[in-house]
Formats: sequence, C-alpha cells, structure tokens
Amino acid sequence: MAEPTELLALARTFGDSVLERWERLVSLETPSADPGRAAVFGKDLAAGLAATADRIGHPSGPGGDHLVAYWNGRGTPDDGPGTGHTLLVAHSDTVFEAGTIARRPFTLAKDGDTVTGPGVFDMKGSLVAVELAMDLLSRTGAAPRRPVRLVVVNDEEIGSPDGSRLVARHAEGAHAVLGLEPPLPGGALKIGRRGVARVRLSVRGVGAHAGLDAALGVSAIDELVDQLASLRATAASLPDAALNVGTITGGTRANVVADHAEAEIGLRYATPETEQALLGALLTPTPVRERAVLSARTLSHRPAWAMDPANPLAAELVALAGTWGLKLPLGSSGGAGDTNLTGALGIPTVDGLGPAGAGAHGEDEHASLSSLLERAALIAAFLESH
Repeated sequence: MAEPTELLALARTFGDSVLERWERLVSLETPSADPGRAAVFGKDLAAGLAATADRIGHPSGPGGDHLVAYWNGRGTPDDGPGTGHTLLVAHSDTVFEAGTIARRPFTLAKDGDTVTGPGVFDMKGSLVAVELAMDLLSRTGAAPRRPVRLVVVNDEEIGSPDGSRLVARHAEGAHAVLGLEPPLPGGALKIGRRGVARVRLSVRGVGAHAGLDAALGVSAIDELVDQLASLRATAASLPDAALNVGTITGGTRANVVADHAEAEIGLRYATPETEQALLGALLTPTPVRERAVLSARTLSHRPAWAMDPANPLAAELVALAGTWGLKLPLGSSGGAGDTNLTGALGIPTVDGLGPAGAGAHGEDEHASLSSLLERAALIAAFLESH
C-alpha cells in the first residue's frame, strides 16, 4: 500500500517530465468538431496511458473518436456494469481554433510554476495529471482499490452532444465519479453545477405586403418578440434562473410582414424545479397570434446538479489532502460540464480535480505546475485507498 505522503513526494520529482508531456498535449490542438485532430490527439494520449492501462478503446462519434481507458482494481477486473468502478471524466477538446498555438506557444513563466498556452488549464493539464497519477501507483507497486475507467470526450466545449451518451453509459454501476475539469478560484473542488440548456425557438408566420395587406399577414418577428418577453418574465419569477437570447434571425424586408423568425436561447438553472419550469415554458409555447406556428428544439441540455455541502466523496478528498497539510475548499460552479449528468443522477460526484489556474477560454489562460503534481498525487491516493 502506498502512503499518501509517499505519493506526493514522488510526484514532486516529475516536474521536468510533466512539463514536457504537458507541452506535447497542448501542441496537439483539438478544436471541437475536428475529427482529424481528435484522432491524432487520441492516439498520442492513448500511447501515454498504455504504460499502465489494462485496455483502451476509441468509441467513434460525429466529431471523431472519443477515448475510454480501463484499469482493473486489486483482484477485481472491470467486466462490465455493476463492478462498482470509479469513473474519471475528462475532455480533450478546447475552444481555441487550430493555429492558436503558433501565436501563443506553451510557455513556463520565470517563476518556474506558471504555465501558459491554449488549453493548459481547460483541460490538457488534467490529462497529464491522470497519466502521472496512474504512473505513481505503478511505480510504488500499488494499484487502484476498485476498477477505474477514464472517459475522455471530444465535444464537451460544445455541450457534449455525443459525449454525454458515453459518460452516461460508463456511469452505470459507478461507485464514484471524479471530474477532471479545472477547479474554482483558489483550487476549490466543485460539488454542484448549474444546469444549462440551449433551445432554438422558431416561428412561422404569414407573409404579406406591410402597407397594402398588413392585416392578411402574421408577423413571425412580432410573435417571437412577445414570446421572448414572456420567457423573460418567467425566468425573472424563478429562483436562480438566467435566460440569454444569444441570436435572433428573421424576416426579409422592412416592407414585408415577416413569415419566419427564430432565436437561440441559453438557459441556466440551479435546481431541478427551476429547470422543469423554464424548459416547460420554452418547449411548449402557446402562440399569441392565432395563425402563428411555434416550434422549439433542444440543441443541448445538462441537468442541474444541486450542491450538497455534506458531499461524502468531497469529505474523503479533503481529508486526504489534509494529510499533506493542504486545504481543499468546496464550492458550486455557475458553468455546466459532463458531471452535471452524474451528479443529477445521484452518483457520488466531485469535479474540479484538475490543476489550479485561471483564464479558461481566454488569452491569459494559465495553470500551476506544482498544483498539477499535487492533484496527480491526490487522484492516485484516492484511487489506491477508495
């Protein structure tokens, strides 16, 4: 059995090799919905995991292949649902377009700890941490107590339209779920997430000459405006609800009554009750105008994962970190991720186990090398003992 202090001490000797691996993964750019780049990255990631994993699969998806790696537990093979495995959830895609790395290369700051570059924080550093965590167990002669599965989807940044299916399948029978997304400010773990949905609301009206035959027409734009005003009022009446109209299109000319219009709407909600009320209002709209025809289509959806301050899985991680004298704050995230699904299903879930940093999706994205080493040791210690 590897002691947590032994794992942390060993992790801290891998700074140089971790930087080299981190730079490699960041240099392999992975914008969402790019199957070719997803395949190249998946092959490289699999090569790094192959040193410790018992098997690795590459389930196909519209945006390219995802990755699932498997490790057997001590005397317990992963032979399918019901094994009580620990599920690690991550993603390989970033929000950055191909070519960004040429302008913003992977760089280690003069402080010897801060790393910058596209995707270093969200979330290439987390993938390096998992590789190191499993290597630490191997080098100390230890093994995960339970079977472990790592699911790496390639479409998280666009709502996991296909990856959520993979996460749901591998969550079946899981004992616990560790999300490898970046932590909250200060390195805090996430024990709750607001839910998010994107919905397209479309209106079909009746076109007509706006001067000669206006009464014969039905303005799709006017109908859409009234629908959006009603939705805003509904959102304002609900606790912890947010509504954002991201895009609006419709009509053809100022002298023509618009026969079509649509809006793409983003919803955020903190509880299942608010989620149900918001989505119910949006997905079953009632026309204001008699001849207007409305339709709503869900583009992506992540359920609310309500925060539980007594989360027992988080308490175990906090206790492990405490053996090193490290404090792990806890909090809830306003953003959604793949752990929304597992948390909403009631599976013990904690997210934010990636290295500390800031600036996700921005020009100043950065992460901490020392934090990555600590997170790798924490993941290894948890898997070995739980």
